[in-house]
Amino acid sequence: MTTKSEAVQPQVAKPTWLQNWSPEDTGFWERTGKTLAWRTLTITTLNLIMAFIVWFAVSALVVRLPAIGFKLTTSELFWLAAMPGLAGGTLRIVHTFLIPLYGTRKVVTLSTLSLLIPAVGWFYAVQNPETPFWLLMVLAFLAGLGGGNFSSFMPSTSLFFPKRLQGTALAIQAGIGNFGVSVVQFVTPWIIGFALAGSLLGAPQTFTKPSGDTTPIWLQNATAIYIPLIVIFAIAAYFMLKSVPVRANFREQLDIFKEKHAFNMTLLYIMTFGSFSGLSATFPLLIKQIYGGLPGAPDPLSYAFLGPLVGSVARIAAGPVSDRLGGARVTHWSGIGMLIAALAVTFFTAPTSMDQFPWFVSAMLALFFFAGVGNASTFKQMPMIFPPRQAGGVIGWTGAMAAYGPFAVGLMLGYSNNWFGSFNAFFYWAAFFFLVCIGINWWFYARKGAEKPC
Repeated sequence: MTTKSEAVQPQVAKPTWLQNWSPEDTGFWERTGKTLAWRTLTITTLNLIMAFIVWFAVSALVVRLPAIGFKLTTSELFWLAAMPGLAGGTLRIVHTFLIPLYGTRKVVTLSTLSLLIPAVGWFYAVQNPETPFWLLMVLAFLAGLGGGNFSSFMPSTSLFFPKRLQGTALAIQAGIGNFGVSVVQFVTPWIIGFALAGSLLGAPQTFTKPSGDTTPIWLQNATAIYIPLIVIFAIAAYFMLKSVPVRANFREQLDIFKEKHAFNMTLLYIMTFGSFSGLSATFPLLIKQIYGGLPGAPDPLSYAFLGPLVGSVARIAAGPVSDRLGGARVTHWSGIGMLIAALAVTFFTAPTSMDQFPWFVSAMLALFFFAGVGNASTFKQMPMIFPPRQAGGVIGWTGAMAAYGPFAVGLMLGYSNNWFGSFNAFFYWAAFFFLVCIGINWWFYARKGAEKPC
């Protein structure tokens, strides 16, 4: 079927829309395409880092709220950690269709500016322990604005690069963007320890340690520090980005849902990024709930950033590997690694001493590592299976479904603990799901004679 996506239409010949774009043409790529593509990747990646920071800011805040006077139950804390995932997944569905409608420049700029809403909201909310739970839930949902951006930024990037480089380009963007999770979890414990701008940003809160000792902290700094960066990167996007002339209306973009491979790749990306995002959001709470009652209990945020960091680095490294070896083969082994790691975690969720903590962290980091590898390899598979415009749509849609990870994982971990008195039920279910996904990937994409080898 011939659509607007297959030819440049007169209405796209505007200053912010490129009139011609042929990245598969080697001459065009070397003369014109390469410089613009990498510049676009750089700018959108910086904006994506901000998106992930805002999306996961709640995971860094919730573990501190009870200690500064917020009266929240364990269930309410898990709900707060899960809510950005619900919003992120829902908003990614919307973002899936935006690039062919409005173009890279407009979408990236406005999406980044929208991050100011939750950043400013949480800045004020944490300064008042009387902030009602319903308002915290609204702000947690609004943090999901950051999660939504992924499903327009990544399809945009896929349009700028030739297929032979898309695994590398998408892995770099998503991997570095994922660093936002580690950044917010690593920077938060440090930045809240002092008055960032004297009394200009508000008074400190009293933080009560497990020992009973108290110390002042400035929890509002956790989002205040990023507000200027959000503005700067949005301005950079407005003045430096262009849009690829690949257009399609909403109805035309729905053709991806006729493809069974769109469903298959959605499952595979839920396995990888759904697990990564879900466990990134809940890792601090897991550490607190499992090891927080033991003598010498660790500060959750001193370790929680390691999981997202390992997964992000693995994603970046696995991109070029997937370009060389094929995405399906790398996804196959990443799935097996995730299955083994998930089962390994269950041996260290009922500790009797802190001696088991390093083993718990190691098993979790292995799970993050293999999830990161799979995040890269699945994004290599999609551009190989689908033509450019459809590939962008599938990338956005799979990202939307997997973005429900923080919501689904947060709820399932909470219910697992409430119903069975242990988090192990969740990890057993996850291992079974990973096994199913390994089978789907092997049958359709990785085995000899597969229907769509990629």
